[in-house]
Amino acid sequence: MSQNNQDQSNLDQNNTDMNNPTEHEQTNRKKMVKRMIWMVFGVGLLFAAIFGYHMFGNYMMKKYLASQGHPPATVTAMTVDYEQWQPQLSAVGSLRAVQGVNISAEVGGQVARVHVHSGQQVKKGDLLLELSHADELARLHALQADAKLAEISFKRDKAQLTAKAISRAVFDTSSASLKRTQAAVLQQQALIAKKMIKAPFAGHLGIVSVNPGQYLNPADVITTLQNTGALFVDFFLPQKELGGLTIGQTLTVRSDAWPELRFNGRISAINSAVDAATRNVRIEGRIDQHIDQPQRKLHPGMFVKLTVAKGSEQRYLTLPQTAISYNTYGATVFIARKSKQGDAKNPALEAQQEFVSLGDTRGDQVAILSGLKQGDQVVTSGLMKLTNGTPLIINNKVQPANDVAPAPQEQ
Repeated sequence: MSQNNQDQSNLDQNNTDMNNPTEHEQTNRKKMVKRMIWMVFGVGLLFAAIFGYHMFGNYMMKKYLASQGHPPATVTAMTVDYEQWQPQLSAVGSLRAVQGVNISAEVGGQVARVHVHSGQQVKKGDLLLELSHADELARLHALQADAKLAEISFKRDKAQLTAKAISRAVFDTSSASLKRTQAAVLQQQALIAKKMIKAPFAGHLGIVSVNPGQYLNPADVITTLQNTGALFVDFFLPQKELGGLTIGQTLTVRSDAWPELRFNGRISAINSAVDAATRNVRIEGRIDQHIDQPQRKLHPGMFVKLTVAKGSEQRYLTLPQTAISYNTYGATVFIARKSKQGDAKNPALEAQQEFVSLGDTRGDQVAILSGLKQGDQVVTSGLMKLTNGTPLIINNKVQPANDVAPAPQEQ
């Protein structure tokens, strides 16, 4: 029992010693705390120096860039001016001849002679092709002989009827026989005429695809015949444009086969009904080609682009479409204005962005309704590198396209 008390007493003494450290231990602890404080302070000072260095570098860079200003940009520019502007409607259409047919045989037969060649100009009534008709011609001669005999009998019976030598019934039989034989002659002549194929109107032949000795069935196509002296152009326009369309209104046709040429015509008809599926109305125009032209350039079936004059001429400020910058907030342009950094002898220019309202377009041009005034100098190319205040160097050696009716260039 006494031993246990002694052990307990020693344990209590150790606890007391731990709770009450010596002066040396206390000194060591204080030194350790000071070292930790100095270390934390040093690390913080290092981070502060690094952060301050970066802040100072950014500040100096911004100051340097601000002192330098915008670098100058080389652009093209033009002075805005008024132009006469004819409002137009654009469409695509297809050409067809005023007169055009596929020449074919009405009856079958063997080709005896071909009197024309491919691409030939023919007049109305010209013989194009002849089918074999020797049997039909022999029968015609026989029928003509019967008709001649019937006519002689009719004249004799008529004289006898006047003298009352024959009855009225005999005379009527003679008259009917004459008419029947004459009708047979006309029928045979019509059959022979069907084997003599002629041009129904003057025009230009296509490819002749038959040869002598070939057998033709009824409706077999021999060639095409097109009167290209006048052509129809069929096209469609939205129903909202009906109010501005009238018969006789001028139109201009262009074809990619002759990109440098323009063919003038007029509206000849407006369909009486609007297509319920597309709400478009069919328009027919007429183009007259020169009769004395040796090779008429437009042909039926060609695809063409056309414009229709709409209303009276207007007067608009115009710009090339390359001068317009389109964005979410609207259309803008850059105006070349005088900068404060220049002087009277050497004026400096800088870019100033302005919003504009746009009208119709024609070719490479666009009409400006508001936002500009006559005489403003507007940048026409190089817009992507501009901001407000960018110094400008204008070089107009190469100008952007600004054609009213541009045509594709074949390489």
